[in-house]
Amino acid sequence: MFIRLNPDKIDYNQLNKAVEVLKNGGIIVYPTDSVYALGCDLMNVKAVEKICKLKNIKPEKSTFSFICPDLSSLSNYTKPISNTIFRVMKKALPGPYTFILEANSNVPKLLKQSRKTVGIRVPANNICKELTNALGNPIISTSLHNNEDDLMNYFTEPLMIYERYGDVVDLVIDGGYGSIYPTTVIDCSNNEIEVIREGIGELSVLEL
Repeated sequence: MFIRLNPDKIDYNQLNKAVEVLKNGGIIVYPTDSVYALGCDLMNVKAVEKICKLKNIKPEKSTFSFICPDLSSLSNYTKPISNTIFRVMKKALPGPYTFILEANSNVPKLLKQSRKTVGIRVPANNICKELTNALGNPIISTSLHNNEDDLMNYFTEPLMIYERYGDVVDLVIDGGYGSIYPTTVIDCSNNEIEVIREGIGELSVLEL
């Protein structure tokens, strides 16, 4: 299935098609404020396993992050954080950043790495926000492209994405042309702030 959504004027009839796919354990390709991503319902273990198979990785070795609608849901999935880290996140989000934090017991064991951390995202993309609000759970986020992909158009142009992945996912959302740049990844799991990867998100947000 292929649908188009304008992030500035959401068609909720179309959006609900994507929500139903997620609720039924399906896999979608959806836009973020960085690259297009593969996604499923965080709480659907079988769907997560499907994505792992698509990416050819073992669930316990995955480095998935997940999409939350806003910072208010943070405490549902992570252990308490310091005031300093919260101020940095409040400054950065919504935006193209992934924050690595300690996971709490609400996160499915399948997604916890050996350090028991999770990546949290709150993208500045209205489609992401409305999807997670309607679903009621965070959405798994893992970049669509692989390191061996040479042609950027394969994961930035929605129609080309559909041509390539339409047979292996349940739905592709066309939310406009995607970025080729990934998120900036910031590790805060030890109550310190460490930049793991510099991406599209500017590091000036770390300056309080």
